[in-house]
Amino acid sequence: MSNELWSAKISQIGADAEMMFSEGVIILFGEPVPPSLAEVALVHTGGSTLTRDLVVGDVVDIDGHKYTVTALGEIANKNLAELGHIVLYINQPDQSVLPGAVLVSGPDEFTTPQVGAKICVTGA
Repeated sequence: MSNELWSAKISQIGADAEMMFSEGVIILFGEPVPPSLAEVALVHTGGSTLTRDLVVGDVVDIDGHKYTVTALGEIANKNLAELGHIVLYINQPDQSVLPGAVLVSGPDEFTTPQVGAKICVTGA
């Protein structure tokens, strides 16, 4: 049985976020969010405390779209815990693992979620 490691609710969707989704990139950022990132991010509120660091095999679920973690940058866990911020790269195994990046595998098509939808990370 999986256990929830972290969760939040989407509070706004940046005007340019869909452009990022089409490139296989999802940027999560907790409120308050810098204006430059608000335009491209799924902004969330009410983020819970991260109960442990994310590891390969954990699952990121954004409104029912489930992605398995395949690699993590060295500051991804710190950013998620402190800022609610990570950058997900979907099905991009050749992508360099940038410091705040989380590489994931899962469905290629990402449909824009609704404001109020849940984001959660569960343990493998």
